[in-house]
Amino acid sequence: MYIPKLCDRPWRWRSYRQTSFSLLLTITLTALLVPPSLAQTRSIPSPSSAPLELDLLTKPKDYVITATTIHPERLTVPSLWWAQQNSEKKLLDNWIAYPASNKEPARVDLIVNQQIWSLLEYMERYDFVNRLGSAARNFGYNVRVFNYQKEPLATYTCNFSISPALCSIQTTIKNKIGLERLL
Repeated sequence: MYIPKLCDRPWRWRSYRQTSFSLLLTITLTALLVPPSLAQTRSIPSPSSAPLELDLLTKPKDYVITATTIHPERLTVPSLWWAQQNSEKKLLDNWIAYPASNKEPARVDLIVNQQIWSLLEYMERYDFVNRLGSAARNFGYNVRVFNYQKEPLATYTCNFSISPALCSIQTTIKNKIGLERLL
């Protein structure tokens, strides 16, 4: 009976695992190197607790922007079309962007394809949230990720009152028996 060795695996598998390990190591070291006083004085706000309003996708109001909103005279902000067309076409299905109000900072609610999301490993989900969160951050928006069942999947929240903005990513993970936990 032949038992494959780790070195018998395809190059792509090793490369992906090495990249994932390197990224995880970088994140861990960064978290360890941040002085506690810095973390306490520059807190990141909690993600918005407002409900996801899916009806705005079909009946948008003047103040929201969706994937189908086009401004006739200038660039529509936030502009996530480039990210959707280039790399997230199958995963990122739609979004609803809310401008800042007296009650809450600006935010974008991303709606993802649940089937594709469930196929992604933790690091792939983290990478997706980080890339889209960074794009939205450039326009001054926080991000929440949902599926069409309105289940919260992840958040990318920033403290924009400091420069550069201090941000945090949170994701929910379902274990094998279906219970969720926040990471």
